[in-house]
Amino acid sequence: MATSLLALLDDITTLLDDLSVLAKVAARKTAGVVGDDLALNAQQVSGLRADRELPVVWGVAKGSFRNKAILVPAALAISAFAPSAITPLLMLGGAYLCYEGVEKLAPPWLHGLGEASAADPQRTTAAAGTLRDVRALEQVRIRGAVRTDFVLSAEIITITLGTVRGSPFLAQVIVMAVVAVLMTVGVYGLVAVIVKLDDAGLYLSRQPGARAAVGRGILAAAPWFLRALSVAGTAAMFLVGGAILTHGVTALHAGIEQMAAATAVWPGGELWEAAARALLNIAFGIGAGAVVLAGMVLVRRLRR
Repeated sequence: MATSLLALLDDITTLLDDLSVLAKVAARKTAGVVGDDLALNAQQVSGLRADRELPVVWGVAKGSFRNKAILVPAALAISAFAPSAITPLLMLGGAYLCYEGVEKLAPPWLHGLGEASAADPQRTTAAAGTLRDVRALEQVRIRGAVRTDFVLSAEIITITLGTVRGSPFLAQVIVMAVVAVLMTVGVYGLVAVIVKLDDAGLYLSRQPGARAAVGRGILAAAPWFLRALSVAGTAAMFLVGGAILTHGVTALHAGIEQMAAATAVWPGGELWEAAARALLNIAFGIGAGAVVLAGMVLVRRLRR
């Protein structure tokens, strides 16, 4: 009896060790996507009234939890019954990210074509005049952020699934659930901190001594930091979306890797190689997004 209990405890300890290792590997592999997720969501909630920032972040976080509650079982089912469908689904998500990125850059041109972009500030102003309801506009912002989160969450879940593939089914479920929860809490916790930087700076600036100087420094840096996040968020759409699309086409991925590897002979070769790979994926993402947007504009015109 005692021997059986010790054997059971040993098995449980081994399983926990394996789960810990798998979770660490999955977290490391998804770190790049998480960084993009952070930049994109901080961008989505910027520009709101100060007292509504945290409620909007919480609304997006709840949507992210719902996304992962759908994606984790779906990923396990697809992996078990239709593994060949994973790549096409990812590519659809990548194309959507690229389209959304170009849509953010295109309002001046779309305005000339008589089209309105979802990211167009004029459309937001018009909506404000029509709805006259700040909460309704917040819901529009939340839904857009949750849609973007769905694509990035799908990428995180897929990377995690690739990490735990071949492990026992129970281990796959536990690791994917742990990664999904930790990534959501971590991302939206950091987003909440970022959007409240200006409030923290204002509070510190009213305190005596050195804290006032720190607060003034935060207030001065916060607008630049948020602008940088906005630029990084748009670039992240092209980087992640372009990388998803190029990974789905073997010849294209090989060509990008070959061109990036050619820069490795330069001084600081690893940095140049990584930068070249990122720029090539961003360029492809911009091109792919432009093609999708042109197709959307054409469809809208034909519908008229």
